Amino acid sequence: MTASASSTPAVPSYDGHHGISLGEATRLWARIAALSFGGPAGQIAVMHRLLVEEKRWIGEERFLHALNYCMLLPGPEAQQLAIYIGWLLHKTKGGMIAGILFVLPGFLAILGLSYIYVLLGHVPIIEGLFFGLKAAVLAIVMQAVVRVGSRALKNDAMRGIAAAAFVAIFFLGAPFPLIVLAAGLIGFIGGRSGLAVFQGGGGHGPAGGHVIHDRDTALGEQLPDHARPHLGWSLRISALFLLLWLGPVLALFLTLGPDNIFTHIASFFSQMAVVTFGGAYAVLAYVAQEAVGTFGWLQPGEMLDGLGMAETTPGPLIMVTQFVGFLAAFRDSGMLHPLVAATLGAILTTWVTFIPCFLWIFAGAPFIERLRGNPALSAALTAITAAVVGVILNLAIWFAIHTLFRQVQRIGGIDLPVLSSVNIPAVLLSAGAVIAVFRFKIGVLPVLGACAGIGAAYILLV
Repeated sequence: MTASASSTPAVPSYDGHHGISLGEATRLWARIAALSFGGPAGQIAVMHRLLVEEKRWIGEERFLHALNYCMLLPGPEAQQLAIYIGWLLHKTKGGMIAGILFVLPGFLAILGLSYIYVLLGHVPIIEGLFFGLKAAVLAIVMQAVVRVGSRALKNDAMRGIAAAAFVAIFFLGAPFPLIVLAAGLIGFIGGRSGLAVFQGGGGHGPAGGHVIHDRDTALGEQLPDHARPHLGWSLRISALFLLLWLGPVLALFLTLGPDNIFTHIASFFSQMAVVTFGGAYAVLAYVAQEAVGTFGWLQPGEMLDGLGMAETTPGPLIMVTQFVGFLAAFRDSGMLHPLVAATLGAILTTWVTFIPCFLWIFAGAPFIERLRGNPALSAALTAITAAVVGVILNLAIWFAIHTLFRQVQRIGGIDLPVLSSVNIPAVLLSAGAVIAVFRFKIGVLPVLGACAGIGAAYILLV
């Protein structure tokens, strides 16, 4: 179909220069970063609308191909998609700009909220705001269970994997990385065997509508020269980002010792960076399991407060880990001023969480053609996504227990509520949030804002 000049921008044939300046791209990435609310689905939808539909810099096929690759990786797929497309358009510099801008607004916002939290957290109105946010977060996590489950649990095999993952993490306390590896192995074997129940997969694909093909965009259908596989370049860029990522971890270990809080933060979140399949909600169960239960860095209710911050600020939801690192260093500051230590803890957490994202894209993106249509890898991703449903269900129950009850007791390694300690105002506010989200389909930000306002009003009035 031939579009008129008035409805479709003229696109030159690809000759190695797409005509998009780095400055123009930087402004668009800043715009995307400012609008990146609502979790990965919302963030990917924003990128699709601006990059594909509005600007027509890349087409539908290339956008989805990049997204499918990012879905195979640990870490926040929306940020990795931004890095990928930025790299595709403007080489390594473009990928760096896109990836950094995607994280920067959320980092600064959560850092500011973290200062308020530790300095003014006991002021009634601040306590009320976070009381209300907990109720809203509970409803949002429940929504995540339903949304991911409806997409991933298409047959009894997937439902069985989800159930097994839930039992493993809730009743047996199995580590999240082990669950991911087991599910991926089951899916890989099932895919290699050609079993139909393991074929499929999920994703946050854009909704329907008019398809904008690669040939009708600025980048065109051809592969840019810098995007062609080159083993030497991939090895060099991998070495550079491995040094940037693991160099500080090793330096902290050698200079401060293995028991220092900064060494613990660097090593723990570096480990988390390689197992964060399934998005922020899934990995939060792992972070809560370790940060609350093993390290004692913060309390269960504080994890909910941190997620409330991440939900109300732009950027990946995994930015909640920044709040965890902030509190960990604040409470174990050593010779440093607590706020200085906390700021360094937040920066260190963010660094070791997101530097690997650049490594995965820059090292692997030129070779993604080898992954396209691979049934075994697709099946592994499908099984991991199913297991993630069970993990998120565990997270929802964990949040509910610590939100709706004032006292929790640990019996047989499981957190159980003290029924007589039920928090009636929290139950009512959470019920209202659930009704708003599921019955009236109200968006995340309005629900968070309304619950925070009601919580503040309640605390001030009682």
